[in-house]
Amino acid sequence: DRNGGGYSSRVQDQLKDVQQIYSTERAFAAVLADGNVVTWGQPGYGGDSSGVQDQLKNVQEICGSQSSFAAVLADGSIVEWGNQDHGGDSSTIEDDLFYI
Repeated sequence: DRNGGGYSSRVQDQLKDVQQIYSTERAFAAVLADGNVVTWGQPGYGGDSSGVQDQLKNVQEICGSQSSFAAVLADGSIVEWGNQDHGGDSSTIEDDLFYI
């Protein structure tokens, strides 16, 4: 339903060559063939990746928690977004998160 992030009409034109789809409780993230990511759903659950969109290039894999996402990039670095209290901000340990 709309409150659960199930409507992708806002990003439908961007959902081409989708390779994988990941989810949180109320948002989705699609990895495209070119390694870019498209998100939709509730912003507080990871549905808004605009704050990190410029970093979401060459994404290899995404993991979703209850309300945040973490993406592994081709260079081994991690980019996260969503609810900061549930994994959406790893700034305090970011130096430890490389070549995961």
